[in-house]
Amino acid sequence: MGSLRLHFVSLMFLVLLVLATAADTAFLVVHKKAALQKVKGGERVNVAITLHNAGSATAYDVSLTDDTWPSALFSLVSGNTSRTWEKLEAGGSQSHSFTVEARSKGPFSGSPAVVKYRVASKSALQEAFSTPLPLLDILSDKPAEKKYDWKLAVKYGPLVIVVTIVGLFIYLLISPSKSAKHSRLNKKRR
Repeated sequence: MGSLRLHFVSLMFLVLLVLATAADTAFLVVHKKAALQKVKGGERVNVAITLHNAGSATAYDVSLTDDTWPSALFSLVSGNTSRTWEKLEAGGSQSHSFTVEARSKGPFSGSPAVVKYRVASKSALQEAFSTPLPLLDILSDKPAEKKYDWKLAVKYGPLVIVVTIVGLFIYLLISPSKSAKHSRLNKKRR
């Protein structure tokens, strides 16, 4: 299901890219990603947003706003959740990042960031939305991973090795060799 969704999003991106390059206009593709980072006493979310102008014209007065992070659940640690650029040339890219710290634990799903920009050929502001964030499990109590149990290997390892060697020895005694089969076939042909 996730792979199908990824293919669909990729196809939609390609269609929009073709449409954007066909017209003489700016077309902004915005990607937002987040990474969880454990810190003493909590968990931080490092957010990175990348803007790319896939169109054939320059975007002017570009403003990015990410209101996904409510102050009741997160506190801003570094950077800003909004940013502006004077222009973004056709084919150009810009990046913005900031860090927030979680105040409470639980699942959190971020909505897309909003980018507004102006195109020289149009008087109205244009809008672009970033990719939404997947579900983040903030400050979750993750169960410990079950690692390889070395106690069983130490206890039963020598027994497994002996049984394997005896089994291979019996197999070699019972199974006829290829050279013996080959010599029997040659004797029958004569």
